[in-house]
Amino acid sequence: MHLLVDIAYTHIHGRGRQTLVSIAGVTLGVGFAIGMAALMQGSQDEFVGTLIDAMPHVQVTDEQRTPPVQPAARAFDAVAFRGLRPEDDIRGILNPVAAVARLRGWVPGSLSIGLSLQGVARYGGTERAVQIMGVEPRDALKVSAIGEDMVEGRFEELDAAGFLAIIGDRLAKRLSVTLGDSLRLTTATGLARQFKVVGLFHSGVVATDEGLVYVRLKAAQVLAGRQNAINDIRIRLRDPNAARLVAARAEEMLGYKSVSWQEANEDLLEAFQIRNTIMYTVVGAILVVAGFGIFNIVSIITHEKARDIAILKSLGFREADIRSIFLAEGALMGLAGSLFGAALGYGLTSIMASIEFEFEQQTEVTHLPVTYNWVHYTIASGLAVAAATIAGYLPARKASEGNPVDIIRGAT
Repeated sequence: MHLLVDIAYTHIHGRGRQTLVSIAGVTLGVGFAIGMAALMQGSQDEFVGTLIDAMPHVQVTDEQRTPPVQPAARAFDAVAFRGLRPEDDIRGILNPVAAVARLRGWVPGSLSIGLSLQGVARYGGTERAVQIMGVEPRDALKVSAIGEDMVEGRFEELDAAGFLAIIGDRLAKRLSVTLGDSLRLTTATGLARQFKVVGLFHSGVVATDEGLVYVRLKAAQVLAGRQNAINDIRIRLRDPNAARLVAARAEEMLGYKSVSWQEANEDLLEAFQIRNTIMYTVVGAILVVAGFGIFNIVSIITHEKARDIAILKSLGFREADIRSIFLAEGALMGLAGSLFGAALGYGLTSIMASIEFEFEQQTEVTHLPVTYNWVHYTIASGLAVAAATIAGYLPARKASEGNPVDIIRGAT
């Protein structure tokens, strides 16, 4: 086997310029494939990471996944309702203390209960529709990144006595509110209270920064006119990938709709899968094009070394040995291109990671998001070596099938 590799190396070394061009083609293909994969995977990881930090891994609300069956529908096979006015349904999770206790018994993570209300924030003559979120501040810090998003004040200040609020910086700008000012929150029930602003946050999500107000849970219950009511349970898991299983078990246990972060963003995750398929298809196409250069070189060598091949077969080399020589030539060029390409890909990734951005608006992203993943190097290099080996197969098969007597006589 060592002899066959030596012969293959001698062949490709004898055509140094063409060999270098072929290796350069593979190098560029592998390098740019790794760089593109690092950028696309990095942007995906950055987005998913931001998504996981910005929302609970599992959210239980007081909604039902399917509408409840009416009593008449249970008694009769065919029922038509006309002019039926249902009784007012008091929204909220029933027996919240028991429900939370049951979840705490097995959920591998932290829980936070809350009461979400729709309302209006008013300051001076300006009004904005907002979502009022009543929370227990210390529990909320365990299930969200709100503590890191604070730009003025501290989230723990909601624990102090009185009616206090923390709002988004965009909402504060819309209302011309600063720390220490008091804004008026009014709910759909008509109840209203003055809340002192003790903090501002910036999540980077425009809808959240413009339309969310945090208050203490007790204050939200006062605004709703419902003591001890909750309609929202948020769960943060130690392993975010277990969110689907936890959501399914919580929904089965409590009977309320439980949504994992994967389900809430299912369309986006499917779009990422499609994008990854396109990415690897493009990578494969790049490497196939690079393989044509190797095919050309091996074909030329096969034609030029016809008499050498005949002599080798006359000396006892088998057809499989001849095929191995030319397959080894393609594999050697592919391997060399893969090694140089991996180094080029690492360099391109490092250069992209060093590029900085400056925006007028505050943002979390200041560099191109890239990732260093050995899987990208393995896939790109493996495809390159495979393409190079396949490119050498047809010339190798042609070389092995020749008749040494005809070749030496000049018949072919």
